[in-house]
Amino acid sequence: MASIQQGPNGPVLVLKESALQQKGKDAQQNNITAAKLVAELVKSSLGPRGLDKMLVDSLGDVTITNDGATILKEIDVQHPAAKMIVEISKTVDNEVGDGTTSSVVFGGALLARAEDLLKKDVHSATIVEGFQAAAEKALEIYTSISKAITANDRDTLIKVAKTSMESKLISDDSTELAEVVVSAILMIVEKRKDGSYTVDLDNIKVEKKAGGSIHDTQIINGIVLDKEIVHSGMPSKIDNARIALVDTALEIEKTEMSSEIRISDPLQMQMFLEEENRMLKEMVNKLHESGANVVICQKGIDDIAQHYLSKHNIMAVRRVKESDMTKLAKATGGRVISNINDLSADDLGSADLAQQKKVESDKWVFIEGCKDAQSVSMLIRGGSQRVVDEVDRSIHDALMVVKDVIEKPSIVAGGGAAEAYVATQLKGWANSFDGREQLAIKKFAEALETIPLTIAENAGMDPIDTMATLRARQDQGDTWTGIDARNTKIINMLETDVIEPVLVKEQIIKSAAEAACMILRIDDVIAVSGGPGGGPGGGGAPPM
Repeated sequence: MASIQQGPNGPVLVLKESALQQKGKDAQQNNITAAKLVAELVKSSLGPRGLDKMLVDSLGDVTITNDGATILKEIDVQHPAAKMIVEISKTVDNEVGDGTTSSVVFGGALLARAEDLLKKDVHSATIVEGFQAAAEKALEIYTSISKAITANDRDTLIKVAKTSMESKLISDDSTELAEVVVSAILMIVEKRKDGSYTVDLDNIKVEKKAGGSIHDTQIINGIVLDKEIVHSGMPSKIDNARIALVDTALEIEKTEMSSEIRISDPLQMQMFLEEENRMLKEMVNKLHESGANVVICQKGIDDIAQHYLSKHNIMAVRRVKESDMTKLAKATGGRVISNINDLSADDLGSADLAQQKKVESDKWVFIEGCKDAQSVSMLIRGGSQRVVDEVDRSIHDALMVVKDVIEKPSIVAGGGAAEAYVATQLKGWANSFDGREQLAIKKFAEALETIPLTIAENAGMDPIDTMATLRARQDQGDTWTGIDARNTKIINMLETDVIEPVLVKEQIIKSAAEAACMILRIDDVIAVSGGPGGGPGGGGAPPM
């Protein structure tokens, strides 16, 4: 209903008649319920025994995944507070790659605990202050218990990648794929002047193709182009490739302004065509003289130019993406040239082999054996398109967590061990506070315990017995006791090589706490429609 206030001269209408308004506890309750429902949606996907979701879009395309960010991206969430929880998963996915489901489950748990306090008349500002203090303390505890490692320690990086994949569809192949992921990252890692390392994942080109099996996934020390050679007369394999990277068209340029040529004699027509021919031949000769035997062109290649290139036994590929040209330059050591007249032997890239191979029904060009490659390719294979897509998502997460560990070489144990320990410490720390803030900090700790609790539930373990045993073991000094969901046991997760980057854990705390606090601060929701038939969700706002 519209907001109406009785004034001295009659009612005062502040908002439109079509405006919807929810105030006070109703608004808070509505927002909290929506956020909790989003968390409930992905809860069953958490952990190694988490289940998958099948998402079907309006066109009938199917996505099967247990990746929190993908699930929430694919479903069309309408409620504004629910959208804020979806934003958590996007942020965590972009920043650290893994932990998207955990962050949403934790965010939902925080709001559920806050709801309990609101019912007991604890003011939302007090809850927000308690949550913020608890979040800062949790980050301190993570820093104090995390283990420093060597940034480029291959064995540890493989364990981190394997842990990330354990909860995915590809868990059975995680050992092999972890090797592939770590090898790819160690090829492109760069050392800074201060001794730290940096990784730019844009330098790893991921191509995926259904067919074969997950075991056929491989790294190519170079670049894979999903294009084929332009002319059948060209060689399909060239050893010791000298590669010219050209971002201008090997065609006769049309004039910028509208123009016409009047030909009155057939001989003039012949001369005109011969001149075009000569210009194209000159372009190809320039390429040949530079020593290039492979030409990668970002734009088109004229049919006549293709003919001359094949006569010189030069392999050519056209209409290659700009991003692939940049990666090729990094991989082969070549320089992308805009003017063929400027091309020299120094501008050429080099590779041991340039070859056209058949991948399923398509022909792709592989540039392999690049020395000191700053960019590499990963070719993902799988039994069907659904499997390939899920392998791609899992490998993205694994690449991100390995990057996280290289850039901040610090780890904690997985399996809910770190969360359970931090929760216990927070409960003890809360006792140093007076008043109601203490309650909020204890509720924050309870919410953090939701993560190991959910892992246990999804593994079919008894959640109460599991948490009691877990707390008892940690109280006895075994900090890294966690839940081995695969074997439904409670053991030291560090000894079983289940480790995660501390960066992921910190991002989960930050993102979830900030979103929960923002939702708790809202006490009024006003939805104003944008005119007849407009408004939230497309239809006019109904009267309340």
